Amino acid sequence: MPKAETMNEQQENTLRVLIADDHAMILEMLEMYLTGVPDIEVETVPDLPAALEAIDRHGPFDLVLVDLDMPGMDGVAGLGKALEHNGGKPVGILTSNPPPRVVEEVMALGGAGIVLKTTSLKNLANEIRFMAGGGRYLPIELVKTRQQAQEDQGALLSRRESEVLGLLAEGKLNREIGVALNLAEPTVKMHVKAVCKKLGVSNRTQAVIAARDRKLI
Repeated sequence: MPKAETMNEQQENTLRVLIADDHAMILEMLEMYLTGVPDIEVETVPDLPAALEAIDRHGPFDLVLVDLDMPGMDGVAGLGKALEHNGGKPVGILTSNPPPRVVEEVMALGGAGIVLKTTSLKNLANEIRFMAGGGRYLPIELVKTRQQAQEDQGALLSRRESEVLGLLAEGKLNREIGVALNLAEPTVKMHVKAVCKKLGVSNRTQAVIAARDRKLI
């Protein structure tokens, strides 16, 4: 009887983790590493549709990690889908070198955090435990980059100009930006002109390129 109780306790304390990535080598590497961690049970799938199916089939996981650039994700929109399917339990992002704009979007959507593929595996188990426990994880390098981008952007662009810039980066027309931000089209044109002037460029395409170079988006 004591043995049965011990087994039940182990099962209750085991974290069920789902990892979705379209790179087979990365999946195999993560699965191989996590299989040796006694309190983590991992399942892997190759894309977002398979991840959503696995969540629906097996119930919410303690943590889901989805690759930012795999099929079906459509940027951070896929994160929102995974969060919805996972019943309020944590969902985080796997990626390599996200720009500050993506980091902000992940956190704003309620993501559990970002795990960088470019870092060592030695901290992965602790990162998983932290996010599964309700924490929101960002590697220190992303925290620093995010803070610097916020400082630079705050000094350079107004909040409204930053919003307009973000929508320019999505390829939206002035009319669409106006609808999204509840602004008249002439007002949008004024903000686009101000953004271009502050970034030292002559058109909206150059503004987006310059902003990305300076990691403002």
